Amino acid sequence: MKDLSQYELWFVTGSQHLYGPEALAKVAENSKKVAAALDRSPLIPTVVRFKTVGETPEAIRSLCLEANGDASCIGLVIWCHTFSPAKMWIGGLSVLDKPILHLHTQFYRDLPWSSIDMDYMNLHQAAHGDREFGFLCTRMRLNRKVVVGHWEDTEVHERIGAWTRAARGWAALQGSKVCRIGDNMREVAVTEGDKVAAQSRFGYSTNGYGVGDLVERVNEQSEADVDALCDRYCDEYAVVDSLVKGGDRHESLRDGARIELGLRAFLEANDAAAFTTTFEDLHGLKQLPGLAVQRVMADGFGFGAEGDWKTAALVYLMKVMGDGLDGGTSFIEDYTYHLHPDGAKVLGSHMLEVCPSIAAAKPALEIHPLGIGGKEDPVRLVFDVAPGTGLNAVVVDLGSRFRLVVNDVDVVGPEEPLPLLPVARAVWNARPDFKTSAASWIHAGGSHHPVFSQGVTAEMMEDFATIAGVEMLHINERSSVSEVKKELRMNEVYYHANQGFSFAG
Repeated sequence: MKDLSQYELWFVTGSQHLYGPEALAKVAENSKKVAAALDRSPLIPTVVRFKTVGETPEAIRSLCLEANGDASCIGLVIWCHTFSPAKMWIGGLSVLDKPILHLHTQFYRDLPWSSIDMDYMNLHQAAHGDREFGFLCTRMRLNRKVVVGHWEDTEVHERIGAWTRAARGWAALQGSKVCRIGDNMREVAVTEGDKVAAQSRFGYSTNGYGVGDLVERVNEQSEADVDALCDRYCDEYAVVDSLVKGGDRHESLRDGARIELGLRAFLEANDAAAFTTTFEDLHGLKQLPGLAVQRVMADGFGFGAEGDWKTAALVYLMKVMGDGLDGGTSFIEDYTYHLHPDGAKVLGSHMLEVCPSIAAAKPALEIHPLGIGGKEDPVRLVFDVAPGTGLNAVVVDLGSRFRLVVNDVDVVGPEEPLPLLPVARAVWNARPDFKTSAASWIHAGGSHHPVFSQGVTAEMMEDFATIAGVEMLHINERSSVSEVKKELRMNEVYYHANQGFSFAG
């Protein structure tokens, strides 16, 4: 994962020269206090730096151009402390390519009823200034988030924090690389897509590599490094006896360790943020990469199985967004159902590649046959996912545009132990209920390869969709199939009109 400590938000305040130097000095003083409070908030995971008070069109445009050229700036938090005539912002906002959060607040929480005078009124005009600024953003059709409330309120910090995580994810995605090792699983539709359109929309590139490029790195690994990694496995996991040193399957553990070392070397050499594999292209590998994928995903890399590059990029994005939060993020699959009349449940899993960041307890490191791929038995981490709230998300390529589908879920755990299912297991109830959720997901075109997270929230995903300019369908406790279908039909019209036409030739 990229170094996230480099990122910062720029706090920019709107005003004008009409109020005189004394008032402008007070605006700057108050703005610095607000920015400092946001910077101290544990709910906002990025540095918040007061940048300037925008007083003229020229200064605002210069500030926006500076933001564009500063890779550390992930977005602007804008507050119009006094009345800031919005035409001053047109030149700057026309060239700005960083996300915007509009903070509608005022410096003092309460009105000083007995002492309020016109000097106070003129200085504290966010009620006017922010509406003027909001009109211009709407007139210019600018995507942004609006947060309303006093700047010291916890809820305000939470909402700014959610947007900050989305903006940080967007920044990390720009220029990121997805390495597709092999192609996608043959004849599968959902793992295909338009890589050029994805790069234009989301900022990451996807390119193919032969599995031989990975095998070459695997074969370069030293015996000493393999030994050391096997020792780490024994420290971090509950390793079955057959895999420990002296066990009859220990050589398989060494093969898994060698694949992990080679995979890490391959990803580092290609400056990759995410990657895919496919069990239909394993020539030269002794095992289908299972443990290796699980462990590098835990370190922040994105992954998609069977060549699913869109999901790989989404895993990486959500890893960045959720960094530092309780609850992990992983590639997963809606594998099979429990359709009991008293309540249907989903068993989320995959044949190997589920990230241990979502494990409820120390995973077991085991080896079992795998009736797919035609290779030796792979080593893998086996665990259950802790109960709690979470979500599933997927990016859908509709041909003319992309759709983000998000479904809230409640992890409940298995009703009985699963001793014969040696993979990662997450059992959840989908909101609002199984039938509505599944029908809505299918109507939306959602794939069987979602990204599951117990840290990232639907608000963060909505904020990201706003920044990226893509549709988001949120399936939640208020959803119904009929309303979802209406929303999808209306979105078809809106996004078709909003994106306009393109002509070739």
